[in-house]
Amino acid sequence: MIEKSWAQHFAAEWIAAWNAHDLERVFSHYRDDFDMHSPLVVELTGVIDGTLRGKSAIRPYWEKALAAHPSLRFELHCVLLGVNSIAIYYRSMPKSRMVAEVLTFGDDLQIVSGSALYA
Repeated sequence: MIEKSWAQHFAAEWIAAWNAHDLERVFSHYRDDFDMHSPLVVELTGVIDGTLRGKSAIRPYWEKALAAHPSLRFELHCVLLGVNSIAIYYRSMPKSRMVAEVLTFGDDLQIVSGSALYA
């Protein structure tokens, strides 16, 4: 079970890494073979099922997203707890839309899977 204090600390660090636009810092939270599911994967890469697997496949997608949105910034709203997962609910600026990132962790507390859901 993921503890509330750990989840809040993790979410704050995850948000800070994204706000710094530091992909190495962002990637430090993920296993090398993690998978990412997002409707933006479809939009930006054309991958029809919206899933990318592994850092080598996800890096160009995130690099493209950051380059396209240099003022991208996340504002943490709350963190929801699961057994081996958390949902980070935040506002993505400058579009001001709410996003939930559902992150599933392995026993090593590294992310094995992420799903982005957009309002």
